[in-house]
Amino acid sequence: QVQLLESGGGLVQPGGSLRLSCSASGNIFKVYTMDWYRQAPGNERELVADITSSGSTNYADSVKGRFTISRDNAKNTVYLQMNSLKPEDTAVYYCLGRIVSSGGLNPYWGQGTQVTVSS
Repeated sequence: QVQLLESGGGLVQPGGSLRLSCSASGNIFKVYTMDWYRQAPGNERELVADITSSGSTNYADSVKGRFTISRDNAKNTVYLQMNSLKPEDTAVYYCLGRIVSSGGLNPYWGQGTQVTVSS
């Protein structure tokens, strides 16, 4: 059984920073691309950033220059450093990992972590 556990969310003032983490655990053979998504109330879930196993990255236009995605392959962990946060960044943030386990290659979602940007 594979599980993804996110941490690092919270309440921050506009202009502040947060660092999210997402660690995969279980019977893992390999972790491919890992993504961060977010979903604000009333909105669809949207891709924030993704990173391949070799470190290539991709960002939504709304976060380019402010957010940085990175990963530690030895720890099966992906990070999202969020700087210059804006109220419109408020959302539940989810990680998604494409993981090979004894059950084959499957996508796995974390449970989500709340990020609130407010003064």
